[in-house]
Amino acid sequence: MEFSHISVLLQESIEALKILPTGVYVDGTAGGGGHSFEIARRLTTGRLIALDRDPEAVLAATERLKGLPAKVVQSNFKDFDAVLDAEGVETINGMLLDLGVSSHQLDAAERGFSYKSEAPLDMRMGESGPTAADLVNTLPYGELVRILRSFGEEKFAPAIVKAIVRRREAEPITTTLQLAELVCSAVPAAARRDGHPARKTFQALRIAVNGELDALQEVLQKAFDRLAPGGVLAVITFHSLEDRMVKHAFAEFMKGCICPPELPVCVCGRKPAGELLFKKPVLPSAEELKVNKRSRSAKLRAVQKY
Repeated sequence: MEFSHISVLLQESIEALKILPTGVYVDGTAGGGGHSFEIARRLTTGRLIALDRDPEAVLAATERLKGLPAKVVQSNFKDFDAVLDAEGVETINGMLLDLGVSSHQLDAAERGFSYKSEAPLDMRMGESGPTAADLVNTLPYGELVRILRSFGEEKFAPAIVKAIVRRREAEPITTTLQLAELVCSAVPAAARRDGHPARKTFQALRIAVNGELDALQEVLQKAFDRLAPGGVLAVITFHSLEDRMVKHAFAEFMKGCICPPELPVCVCGRKPAGELLFKKPVLPSAEELKVNKRSRSAKLRAVQKY
């Protein structure tokens, strides 16, 4: 299956990066190379380093970026600093993170991300580590409930996990539709009318399998630290857990004096390190929503370093 992905908030994110033709940029989530292509084609003596943990994405992005000042590396974006060190790059002028699952990963049933197609219950963005099947068949009840609540904000987590435990005691849960049907059977009928009832469970397991929130938490400070003065960190999120994390991290970058309020003058000397480029997150336009329904939950936030 050819790797295809519609880049979300493409023009808005490229404009936010304020690309310098001589600058060095990182696309931490290359995907099919849509954002990477738009960055790289604006460079003259600058360069782009594009990362993705998915080997299929690396191949697709490498093909897309042929002839441009860009290099594609198979790596988790949280390890971007090691990639930059290996490339002899000290500071960067911008970094983009387009989080979530690509259209290709969702549409390629065999990857096991979709609750609508029968496939092995995998959900790995890379090639290593435990699969979603490993988690649902081996983790204790309490840990599975925590994952569904924390990463999927699933209020029916206890009932869903009880159904999972009952099933796996009889036979392993190995496919996406087995799990989706279990979730449907465990939630109240009313919940089945509010979108697919397995959506939050699949989101939670995907985040757990790929360590997505841990990786995001780790990369935000490191990326901001690596920016040159005037550099921009732009992040596109797709659910509230990611967005809150980005919002809070950006707020820390902008925080000034942290002295106790009773002190008459500042003694800490802390100054804001950057400023938001948008007061509120940028959302997809009506035109984009018509073309790509999967963009409906996307939010773009960007911060510029002083």
